[in-house]
Amino acid sequence: MNTPRLFEPGLKLFEPAISDSFESMFKRFLTPTWLDVDTTPIEMRVDVAEKNGTYTVRADLPGVKKEDINVRIDGNLVQIDAEIKQQKDIKESGGKMLRSERYYGSVSRSFTVAQDVDDTKAKATYEDGVLTLELPKKETSTAKQLLIQ
Repeated sequence: MNTPRLFEPGLKLFEPAISDSFESMFKRFLTPTWLDVDTTPIEMRVDVAEKNGTYTVRADLPGVKKEDINVRIDGNLVQIDAEIKQQKDIKESGGKMLRSERYYGSVSRSFTVAQDVDDTKAKATYEDGVLTLELPKKETSTAKQLLIQ
């Protein structure tokens, strides 16, 4: 009985014409790669202390310019807004960005304090990436008893 042969003797099913480098390149191509797309915005960390009728607020805002910070006070509500702008010096000088991990965008934080703030006496300073607010408490009005006539 004659059995049909699928392959001729001496022939191989697959013989790459290119060396192993093609095979290793193909394996590297299919290997999962790590892609860092963490675009988590910066967190504005805030400390609030109270002493002698004044709230002292310290907020960490690294990389923010003083003119890009806004502070709003409405009664006992304090709101801090900041914007971090992207620097374009690398692209303008003819270079190209190889990796960028810095965050660019806006951040905002609002909180309340126990008593209204006297916004006419409030002070704000910014140095070394730290915003410091001195927020004096508003004088509470004293209760007045009316004389009934």
